[in-house]
Amino acid sequence: MLKAIRNGLNDRRGSVRDSDQRSAREEAFARGQQALSLVREFEEMGSGWFWQTDRAGRLTYLTAKVASEIRDSASIDPLGQVLTDIFQIDSDSPDTERTLVFHMSSRTSFAEYSIRLASGDEDRWWSISGKPLIDPLGHFQGFVGHGSDLTAKRRSEAEITKLAMFDGLTGLANRQRMRLSLDQTLAQGRASYRSTAMFLLDLDRFKAVNDTLGHQTGDLLLQQVAQRLQRAVGEMGLVGRLGGDEFQVVIPNGRHRDDLSTLSRTIIDALSQPYFLSGSSISIGCSIGIAVAPDDGEISEILIRNADLALYVAKADGRGVHRFYKPEMLAGAQVRKRLEDDLRLALTQNQLHLVYQPVVSIRTQRIVGHEALIRWDHPVHGPISPSDFVPIAEESGLIESIGEWVLRTACAEAATWPDDVRVAVNVSPIQFVNPALPSIVTNALARSGLSPDRLELEITEGVFLTDDSSSEAMFKALKGVGVRLALDDFGTGYSSLGYLRHAPFDKIKIDQSFVKGAAVPGNRNAAIIKAIVTLADTLGMETTAEGVEIQDEIELIRDLGCTHIQGYVYGKPRKFDEVMAHLNAHNGIAQPEGYRISRPPRVKMLRRAMLKVGDQTGEVRIRNMSTAGALIDGIEFPESAVGMPVRIELIEGQMFAASVRWSRGALAGIGFDQPFNLDRLAPQQQSRILKRG
Repeated sequence: MLKAIRNGLNDRRGSVRDSDQRSAREEAFARGQQALSLVREFEEMGSGWFWQTDRAGRLTYLTAKVASEIRDSASIDPLGQVLTDIFQIDSDSPDTERTLVFHMSSRTSFAEYSIRLASGDEDRWWSISGKPLIDPLGHFQGFVGHGSDLTAKRRSEAEITKLAMFDGLTGLANRQRMRLSLDQTLAQGRASYRSTAMFLLDLDRFKAVNDTLGHQTGDLLLQQVAQRLQRAVGEMGLVGRLGGDEFQVVIPNGRHRDDLSTLSRTIIDALSQPYFLSGSSISIGCSIGIAVAPDDGEISEILIRNADLALYVAKADGRGVHRFYKPEMLAGAQVRKRLEDDLRLALTQNQLHLVYQPVVSIRTQRIVGHEALIRWDHPVHGPISPSDFVPIAEESGLIESIGEWVLRTACAEAATWPDDVRVAVNVSPIQFVNPALPSIVTNALARSGLSPDRLELEITEGVFLTDDSSSEAMFKALKGVGVRLALDDFGTGYSSLGYLRHAPFDKIKIDQSFVKGAAVPGNRNAAIIKAIVTLADTLGMETTAEGVEIQDEIELIRDLGCTHIQGYVYGKPRKFDEVMAHLNAHNGIAQPEGYRISRPPRVKMLRRAMLKVGDQTGEVRIRNMSTAGALIDGIEFPESAVGMPVRIELIEGQMFAASVRWSRGALAGIGFDQPFNLDRLAPQQQSRILKRG
């Protein structure tokens, strides 16, 4: 009885146990099905994929979508293939393919390795992770892992990189990429002992295009410049845009300087050809500074600085040229920096003063005004030329402070002159764009008590590169103050006659480059002066001829119709305390002085030449020369030789007829029978120029 009960209980327990096990199996199966469903859903959504290999590393499972993509791209079935034969590690990744092989062979886990197909689509990327699969008995069964698609992320990163490393307007490398490229190229050059050249380019006259035709046209112009620059450089180097109208070229592989000069001329020529934009033909230029590593610097900072110094010299030498860096350029830059520092002190320590050059009425010969000119007496270096320190003042921003000081000082000193004598003050383009200029002028007049109509502001054509509306507003404001306006250095700047229709000038000042030599026979300057005078008369403006130095030029200027003369013919600029004495000395009447007759300008030189006198030929030295004659030494003519015909070799192998004008010992002056064009002195003749000791 007890045994039967016991057996019944055991049967019941067994049944319960079987039921529990069945339920557990069903629950596990349900969980497995759920997990499998989630995996399939995950794979179908494309968010990720799974893979598995056998013990030999061959793929036994791969998400169907990824397997299909591999078949389409690489034309192979990935299943059964070794995982490391199908995928390869990103070469730019800190990990390498060996690292993946190592994990597979050492049976260790790895995570988030960037991979792509070993063959096929190189623009498809994935991230992969895996770990070894161990059975309950501890036996290695292969690898199992998962992956995700990185293609969209990679493309986004590439786009971000492009934006960060390339110029958005031109598509060229930007400043950051050019710096990285320069650093890498210099490092490679040091390792291989090869030179690296760097060009810095600055467009000439680009600002005028931007200001006159608008920034949209300026942008189109920069795009075409970039295309021409890339074509000119080709495979020789990397081209980049630093910003604005500044470009850079890095040339590796140890190019010879002659090759770099040839490339520079090619670039300048290409960029200087006309551009046709917005219905206009546009002409600009280009200046280039070149520094070559390692001679000019072994690190990027020094190389860039030195190329910039060479570019500064190229622009100072007239633009449209290239210049290689030389050590003296750095010394020059250091001198300019010291000069700038000293100039700041000069403003506060009364080292600056004004001198005044008289302006004379041609009709009455009376002094009707003076132009105020700034001078600097340096406590150590003595007088500093304005041509040296004024450009530094403009570059450093000191010109506004100095210009205001000049204006206040000139007004205060001119207030003590007779009421019929004006003062002229130069206004730089930088001062002209300052909205406060009318207030500064008004304040200077009020403090000095000078009548507004006795102040004449001289403005250069450079002011017309700014926006037309702002220029017109400034002209209107200055005329509202009551001052006179003069257009300075006419014909040497941008020379667009259109602005004369609107700008309210009272006077046009004819630049001295047109006045010099105007009285020499055959010179065209007189015709140019006449044309300017006719234009000014038509517009109701006065004219002043600047730089008159020879007395026979006075009569010519009068005959051409100018109303005023300014120049050394009426004396050099005088200090303030000398002005009144000069005015009183002749009751304000100007007295001409200096040379009476103009002669062709002479070029100093020391050059050998063959001279033929009759049947005899000998060698002489030319000490100076003009289109009309030359000063020679090395032969003693008798006193009766004046008028004697001679022949002189001015060009190698070519003799020119001349005659003796005078002689004194071994020196003699000869006059050519026909005017000689100095430009015909060919470069090869330089070998005949003697070096001075």
